[in-house]
Amino acid sequence: YPATINISLSISATVNIESAVIMSSLLTAAGLSATDFLANYWQKQPLLIRQGMPEVVGLLVPDELRELATQSDVTCRLVTQTGTAGEIWKVQDGPFKPRDFRKLPPLWSLLVQAVDHWSLEVADLWAILDFLPAWRRDDIMVSLAPAGGSVGEHFDQYDVFLVQGYGSRRWQLGQWCDADTPLQPDQPLRLLTSLGTIQLDVVLQPGDVLYVPPGLAHYGVAVDDCLTYSFGFRMPSPGDLIERLADHAPSLLHRADQPVRDREREPAAQPAQVGEADLLHLRQQVQALLDDPALWRQAIMSVLSEPAFADHLPEPDDLAPAELREALESGQQLRLEPAACVLLDPDQLIWVNGDLLADVPLQPALLPLLAGQTVSWADQPLSEEILHQLTLLYQAGALLLEDTDD
Repeated sequence: YPATINISLSISATVNIESAVIMSSLLTAAGLSATDFLANYWQKQPLLIRQGMPEVVGLLVPDELRELATQSDVTCRLVTQTGTAGEIWKVQDGPFKPRDFRKLPPLWSLLVQAVDHWSLEVADLWAILDFLPAWRRDDIMVSLAPAGGSVGEHFDQYDVFLVQGYGSRRWQLGQWCDADTPLQPDQPLRLLTSLGTIQLDVVLQPGDVLYVPPGLAHYGVAVDDCLTYSFGFRMPSPGDLIERLADHAPSLLHRADQPVRDREREPAAQPAQVGEADLLHLRQQVQALLDDPALWRQAIMSVLSEPAFADHLPEPDDLAPAELREALESGQQLRLEPAACVLLDPDQLIWVNGDLLADVPLQPALLPLLAGQTVSWADQPLSEEILHQLTLLYQAGALLLEDTDD
């Protein structure tokens, strides 16, 4: 591995990026702890990590991604550039046919979403980033592009770890952006008019990692045929939460249907006037509803545990507890279904794909399973309590059974 090197970056008035660090492995090998990363880099400045994730090298090759993009259940897009200066952009949604890849212009990019739902090996890569909460995870997108291929100068509203898996790609990082940052008009993508002052210009090789915080302009161009993994971490906006609270909490909806009781009032001086006291009173009623801890937890846990790609979930399986016990005692192992979202609330209650699984805390022996580990019960006791929760999780589509040699 290369030695740890600090890169000093020029500072502009609009961008406060202090440095990027080249490290020998993700966070720990160069002495940067998860606490250091979260305090000094997370949502603050980018981080360049040489050979931070060597596990991706050779995991997928271009032909495999093309083949995946032809499957009917896969979400994917094809971005092409034409025109004398590549200024004409076009976006086409998949799935695609093999012939679609034989008639492409020189500049194109294939973007395949949620590859971690279709490859257990790719899904296992989340464990490398397990110092970040699972409820922030979105998906692992993989992009394929020939030399010169790109999706343009843009910024994202989420945290992303860009990992080079095959070939090489040049990345330039520029200004911080917000809702007022100018975008190119009449384009199918949210393209910036400018990156601003370039703060970092680097070529990623297989195994290299670049963390890009939300709002930071970036521009990636393939140097040669390359695959780039994008580990996305999203945070819901307050607007999303407000809009969807009633959809996910029946008890909140029931409470919300009750008319607001009027405040103590004096005779109206002007019938058409809505007074400040009235506005304050109505706001306080809504705030009191949201301040109910139990209702808030129910609504928010339902939102946070909703899967990003619900159509990727397997069909429910009514496997009986006795059948599951027999499978486990014969040597089969359990692991999380990559497309499922399984979270624990502060009381250790289990939420699966938007629903509370059962009003009983998680059995401590199942914590490794929920942390993404493959677990076997062939050589350890399987109590009725553990079997019951495993059965509920399996029937909810949250677990997979696999043979030890899979």
